[in-house]
Amino acid sequence: MNLRYKALSVHLLTATGAVLSMLALLAAADGEWSLMFLWLVIALIVDGIDGPLARRYHVRVNWPTYDGVLMDLIIDYLTYVFIPAYALFKSGLLPGWTGWIAIIAITYGSVIYFVDTRMKTKDYSFAGFPACWNMVVLVLFALEPNFWIILFVVVALTATMFSNVKFIHPVRTRRWRAISLPVTMAWVGFAVWAVLVNFHPDSLARWGLLLTSLWLSCAGFLQQLTEKRA
Repeated sequence: MNLRYKALSVHLLTATGAVLSMLALLAAADGEWSLMFLWLVIALIVDGIDGPLARRYHVRVNWPTYDGVLMDLIIDYLTYVFIPAYALFKSGLLPGWTGWIAIIAITYGSVIYFVDTRMKTKDYSFAGFPACWNMVVLVLFALEPNFWIILFVVVALTATMFSNVKFIHPVRTRRWRAISLPVTMAWVGFAVWAVLVNFHPDSLARWGLLLTSLWLSCAGFLQQLTEKRA
């Protein structure tokens, strides 16, 4: 297979995220949250694979008629933002007005963040929380904290989208990647585990999700602190 068709195959792989998002939405509409998150985790894995493949096969050069960046953003908004926000609202984790505050903050804040040309830093990290609500909401489903804690987390992360607080890209941020990449893989493993046991409260997967999420959330900020000291 020549490079042109390899580049095309990467675009087609990215496009499968649209199908996965529809499957997740259908599961969410039926209240099948574990199945919904399973599709979203698969979509997350596809999103983690297609980027390195796109760079390897130079898709912008070898198949320039498709805009892979635009396609990726459309699918990311569905799988990272829209469907998780819907699940958070419909699940009952946030009662009454708190649910409305959350979905407005998530959907409105994220769409503005997605079009911000300053969202990436020089080391390919993110300036501000990168709207990975699929990961956040999955952890909230697993832990089921008090609704005030959930609301605080949503509002705080939304606020950081409009700040210079750094969040790592687990694949592209080179610094500490030897730690961050395995932690990300562990997060995916714990997520699948939690989904397969239907978020059972006695499962150790929920604590694995919490610990790995803390690293992925705080690593970028810790890098900023050490960079300033240097």
